[in-house]
Parts: sequence; C-alpha cells; structure tokens
Amino acid sequence: MLVIRCPWCGERAESEFNYGGEAGIARPAHPEQLSDEQWGDYLFMRKNPLGLHHEQWVHTHGCRRWFVAQRDTRSYAFTSTEPLRATDKEQA
Repeated sequence: MLVIRCPWCGERAESEFNYGGEAGIARPAHPEQLSDEQWGDYLFMRKNPLGLHHEQWVHTHGCRRWFVAQRDTRSYAFTSTEPLRATDKEQA
C-alpha cells in the first residue's frame, strides 16, 4: 500500500486521495482570445518528466483539502507535500 502524507491529517492510504494534475499551471488571463491550438496546449500539454514532478492532490476521503506533492515518477515515491499557496490557487 502506498502512503501519502496530507499536510493536515498526516500519513494516510493512497485510496483516500485523488490526483489533480500537474501543479503550477497558470490559467490564461483571457482564454477567449486564445486560438484553438493555444487552448488545446493549455488543456492537454504537460511536462511528464522522468524524475521529480510537482502535482496537485486532494484528500478526498479526509479533510478534502488540496495540496502540492513532489513525487518521483521513476519510483512513485512522494518526497514532500505542502499546502497550496495563494498563487497556486490562482493558477489552479
């Protein structure tokens, strides 16, 4: 069983959480001005790195709060978790 550390609730089973995508994606200020190609890039194009990756997760079956986790995509090991900052919320 994989264990994820919620910044508020502590360590819990992975089954209590849901993945929310790559962290730090800035929403376009004026999406109505984007071309279809630019909008598609915003919605679907992600880094998908081999190694450390910053992701958004939500503790669905716990406190229901969102947080940022740093995870190694090679081993699936979580190296850190932290609450969303105000700038993260604006970009999410």
